[in-house]
Amino acid sequence: MDGSSERRADVVDRVADAGAASPLASGRACSRNHPIPLDLDRIRDVRVNTSAVERRSQTHVARRTVKKEWQAAWLLRAISCMDLTTLSGDDTDQRVGRLCAKARQPLQRELVERLGIGELRLRVAAVCVYHAFVETALRALEGSGILVAAVSTGFPAGLSPLAERVHEVRRSVEAGAQEIDVVIKRAHVFAGDWQALYDEVAQFRDACGPAHLKVILGTGDLVTLRNVARASLVAMMAGADFVKTSTGKEAVNATLPVGLVMLRTIRDYARAEGVGVGFKAAGGIRTAKQSIEWLALVKDELGPAWLDASRFRFGASGMLADIERQLEHHTTGRYSAEYRHPIA
Repeated sequence: MDGSSERRADVVDRVADAGAASPLASGRACSRNHPIPLDLDRIRDVRVNTSAVERRSQTHVARRTVKKEWQAAWLLRAISCMDLTTLSGDDTDQRVGRLCAKARQPLQRELVERLGIGELRLRVAAVCVYHAFVETALRALEGSGILVAAVSTGFPAGLSPLAERVHEVRRSVEAGAQEIDVVIKRAHVFAGDWQALYDEVAQFRDACGPAHLKVILGTGDLVTLRNVARASLVAMMAGADFVKTSTGKEAVNATLPVGLVMLRTIRDYARAEGVGVGFKAAGGIRTAKQSIEWLALVKDELGPAWLDASRFRFGASGMLADIERQLEHHTTGRYSAEYRHPIA
């Protein structure tokens, strides 16, 4: 086997290694989350050492680095965990169709051939759109295995009447969406009204039926890491399948300290309840380097089994172009122009 063939085989092997088993994945940890009764004492007991969280986040960035075949493998893993998203006021059926084409083939064919990863049949995890484009996305993705996610519940503010927000969820599920990204009413968190937040998310969960529920906390608006931890725990008790950092519309979106707090809340919940809730980092993640930082954080806190689209997602369409450029550099030693890697 020549050097280039060995390098390609190494990339494929390292992608496979990233999904090894985790102690947290045993038993019921592989099952879907179901609502449990709200435990207010458990919510009130939540504490977060902000200084320690910030130090841990800083050292994580400083000490984590991967090179060559390992870097390529981690970037391929990032693509497989990506929700390609278009949530703009000027969205059209044509734009959604182009995004779905990119979802089916996230890397150019010549790059796939140079990497030797054709057998992986690489694709993204999901395409996330407004309700109006659910049917368009379903048609474009038919037979691909890529999921269609719809944002709902008065996205991004979450301030429309509750009955309307629940109806939005039902409409998207009836249209065929397999995942629903809902946004909470942040006022419940500020008021410490955990029962209201629980009831709200529980209604969303019930309206989802078989579709998976991803609960957006809007962490940039929640002020404190303690609020982030408490809101995460309430959402999980109410039946969230994923907890998600941000809508991408806040002034501050996904940050490593927020992610660390949410991941440790997921870890504690998995140990207490035997259920593995997923995590989605969204907003402000734009570079290949950031994708590796997030993947490494998830691996450190939850284990390799969470490095899978069933438990971890990126909401970061803009990151894909930079990942493509890094992979092209890996195979050719040169960076291509960003315009050669359009999304939609």
